[in-house]
Amino acid sequence: MSVVNRTAHPFDKTRFDAVLNRRFFYAPAFEIYGGVAGLYDYGPPGSALQANIIAEWRKHFVIEDHMLELDSTNLTPATVFETSGHVARFADWMVKDSKTGDVLRADHLVKGVLEARLAGDLEARGKAAEPREETKEDKKRKKKQVKATAVQLADEVVKEYETILAQLDNYGGPELGELCRKHDLRNPDTDNEVGEPQQFNLMFASSIGPTGQHPGYLRPETAQGHFLNFSRLLDFNNGRVPFASAQVGRSFRNEISPRAGLLRVREFTMGEIEHFVDPLDKSHERFHEVRDTVLALLPRDVQLSGSSQVVPMTIGEAVDKGIVANATLGYFIARIHSFLLKIGVNETRLRFRQHMDNEMAHYATDCWDAEIHNSTGWTECVGCADRAAYDLTVHANKTGQPLVVRVALKEPVVTERETAEFNKKVLGKTFGKDAGLIQKVVGEMDDVKLLKLKGELAQGSTTIVAEGKELTLTAEMVTIERKTFKQSIREFTPNVIEPSFGFGRILYTLLEHSFWSREQDVERGVLSLPPVVAPTKVLIVPLSAREEFDPLVREVSSKLRKAGIFSRVDDSNTSIGKRYARNDELGTPFGITLDFASVQNRTMTLRERDTTDQLIGSIDDVIAVVTELVDGTIEWKEACERLPKYDGVQAVE
Repeated sequence: MSVVNRTAHPFDKTRFDAVLNRRFFYAPAFEIYGGVAGLYDYGPPGSALQANIIAEWRKHFVIEDHMLELDSTNLTPATVFETSGHVARFADWMVKDSKTGDVLRADHLVKGVLEARLAGDLEARGKAAEPREETKEDKKRKKKQVKATAVQLADEVVKEYETILAQLDNYGGPELGELCRKHDLRNPDTDNEVGEPQQFNLMFASSIGPTGQHPGYLRPETAQGHFLNFSRLLDFNNGRVPFASAQVGRSFRNEISPRAGLLRVREFTMGEIEHFVDPLDKSHERFHEVRDTVLALLPRDVQLSGSSQVVPMTIGEAVDKGIVANATLGYFIARIHSFLLKIGVNETRLRFRQHMDNEMAHYATDCWDAEIHNSTGWTECVGCADRAAYDLTVHANKTGQPLVVRVALKEPVVTERETAEFNKKVLGKTFGKDAGLIQKVVGEMDDVKLLKLKGELAQGSTTIVAEGKELTLTAEMVTIERKTFKQSIREFTPNVIEPSFGFGRILYTLLEHSFWSREQDVERGVLSLPPVVAPTKVLIVPLSAREEFDPLVREVSSKLRKAGIFSRVDDSNTSIGKRYARNDELGTPFGITLDFASVQNRTMTLRERDTTDQLIGSIDDVIAVVTELVDGTIEWKEACERLPKYDGVQAVE
């Protein structure tokens, strides 16, 4: 088996972007009208790649963990997001150019300018990598970015900048504004000062109905559909927790300044899981299966110390030490890790970063992001949060619908407590509308307060304060007695562990990790996508366009279809080498060549994309091997043991 050198040439972003654009993986939406920032259309290979990633996601999570799938609406009444807190809190900090009025995201401005200054410092110290020669294509495709100027910084300034960058996600608006003033951070496009950070809500507002009487929003996440349907999901699961629901769907966020291609867009596909669990028991029955998984963790205390150095640790150790809040959260972090590796993400460029207190979502008690390194830096692609009972609690309080679990206790719990009984007729006659207020205040008293009230009533009367009013009660109005209660049912609001996947970001970083150029020819780009997600699994290459090849091409295509393998036929009149090179750019892992010997002997060759090694065998034998390769039951090394190596010549009589 040939050895492949994928690092012979450094990653070339310009060449990579050119391949994705030329082969129509994705492109700006409405391009012939000038396009709209942050909106993209996927072409045939991009659509197929995303569909395959989602299909593997469903197998890995939904099927393997017996999740309940649902599909909720994109358009959501405003009251739902008012209740959930999104209207008040789902926002980013933006700053405006003091002269042009251009809007920039505040944390991105700080990051871009400080990173450019640090790069300039390295260059001034002679530590920067030698820049490659710029091509004409580079100049045409160059995007606006913060330019690094070779200026050496004081050592303490370098340390301060590194500390700021390590803690950047922990800063709020006032802190970001202070950083801009203190370090003179300006709009890199104009060199103008920027104003104070202001919050900008990221949701797209809309209205429902012909007169717009029902305000609404396009959802920024799919999660609320899970919570609003909780009672139905619980009933479907026979009233038992834990269980998980899952959903794939579109979400919409009105990003302030989307500039990083698929990494920051305004419409995207998400996959979200809501795992409902007993708050008193956040263990997971399958945690033992992942306990020994070693992860690159970046805990919050490391970040707060000013460092970005990951800590290799098993997820079992992280949960045992309390670094990861609980076993269910740890289980999903490990499962996210194995999913990303399965679809082709480079493990050495994957880390899990814990949210710091100030960046934590309003509903979360602990959160870890799966961040994948790419040409723009570290990018959050999956979030995994413990949302506690926040969502179900606020929606239940708003609607009056009990979103709870009821569990029969094995042994009834017997308790004694003081209980207030009201003479509602006397209470109403005496206090009118305030009667209900009195019942509420007294009803919320604990045993200590009720005993105190009981003693005062025994003396004749007592006074309570409710909403600033002093109200006098007598023993005729309320009596307090100690009663015994027998509890056979436990009622609780479940907590939620939520893994949330951005498929566009995963797709893009996977493409970057998969791209390389052949050692002998830098212009020959290759996408080493795993067969499980590759858009096309097999390329069928007939050597000739002569009619005698047609029946064989149809036969091979039909047999691959019946095996569930997506294949394409390239019968263009270019050379076989060029046909294979074009499909190497598309990530097609295997190729089948049909030549004159195939017509005569019913044999064909099988080519592997990365090594370009070729094997030979009968049509049925090759299809059997290809089927196992695509299914992942064997690797190419095993295929080489099953079929003989092709020496480049087939016997033809």
